[in-house]
Amino acid sequence: MNIFRLAGDVTHLMSILVLLLKIHTIKSCAGVSLKTQELYALVFVTRYLDIFTAFVSVYNTTMKLIFLGSSFSIVWYMRRHRLVRRSYDREHDSFRHYFLVLPCLLLALVINEKFTFMEIMWAFSIYLEAVAILPQLVLLQRTKNIDNLTGQYVFLLGAYRALYILNWIYRYFTEPHYIHWITWISGLVQTLLYADFFYYYLHSWKNNVKLQLPG
Repeated sequence: MNIFRLAGDVTHLMSILVLLLKIHTIKSCAGVSLKTQELYALVFVTRYLDIFTAFVSVYNTTMKLIFLGSSFSIVWYMRRHRLVRRSYDREHDSFRHYFLVLPCLLLALVINEKFTFMEIMWAFSIYLEAVAILPQLVLLQRTKNIDNLTGQYVFLLGAYRALYILNWIYRYFTEPHYIHWITWISGLVQTLLYADFFYYYLHSWKNNVKLQLPG
């Protein structure tokens, strides 16, 4: 554990809390992509298959349970809650997210650290997480109506990944034989996808204007 990973984990948790605050308190999921939330649920399920078979630490297990529980809670709220689901923008959240799943699975079958079921699922989750934000970004571009909580949620998600890149750089120079190309390249791709959003988010914050993304 180092300061960059801890900051990344805290930022990731903050993004989830912001989203749950919006959904649970305001009873609205306007501007939130259900497609992205479903992809994240799939990411966590396939990554944490070892949750009850490979104990690392109490912290590690707790974080896994939080991410699994929160992702499925968000999906349930958006699909089943009688008030929240009314605010879901199905018309604009039309990105065909299932088209992302098969390429990521095929890539995991070809490029993995060890050709076992658990390792293939882990690689799949890494590849899928790199692109899971795409439906959310597309939805924000289409609606051009980004409230503060949704903007903060996406910004914190991107910041979490950027902090994890710093964590990997730190571990590369402090831990012998720490080389994980799959994680590094996927994390870089994911961070680059946020670059445009970061620019407009910081611009709106600096000028104290409402966040809007170009079409």
